[in-house]
Amino acid sequence: MRDEDESLFIMHILVFSCAMIAGCQSAETMVLLDEEVREIKVSKSEGLGGINEESFISFKDRKSIAAFEKAITTAVRQPGNADISMPDYDVAVEYKGELPSHGIHLWLGEDNEKSAFMYITDESVYLTSPEMTIKLRSLILSK
Repeated sequence: MRDEDESLFIMHILVFSCAMIAGCQSAETMVLLDEEVREIKVSKSEGLGGINEESFISFKDRKSIAAFEKAITTAVRQPGNADISMPDYDVAVEYKGELPSHGIHLWLGEDNEKSAFMYITDESVYLTSPEMTIKLRSLILSK
C-alpha cells in the first residue's frame, strides 16, 4: 500500500472504532439501592430540595412497586441541570430494614408524554418513556 492509502485506511478504522464505542455506551439511568423495596409513598410536592412527608397514596404490593422501580431505573439522564417548575409529586422509596429512603421529585407527564424524575439532592433530570408515564398515571391518579 502507498502511504496515502495506508493513512486513509487507518483513518477509516479509527472513525469506525469511535462510532462503535459511542454506539455501545448506554445512557445513564437512575439507580436505586440493590435492596428490596418495602413501600412507595407519593405526596404532593411542596418544592425542590425536600420531600413532603404527608403521602396521599402508598403502594406495598409487588406489582405496583415493580412498576415504580422500572419507571425510575429506566429513566434516562438528560444533559445539563434542571431549570424547571415545581414538581408535581414527591416519591419516597422505602427499603426493608434500616436503610434510608430515596427521595425523588416527579413531574408527571400527560398521556403519551414523558415524565421527569429528579433526586431531591441533585439537579439532574431523568426522563421516562411515554409508556412508563401511562403506568405511573394509572397508579398515582387511581386514588
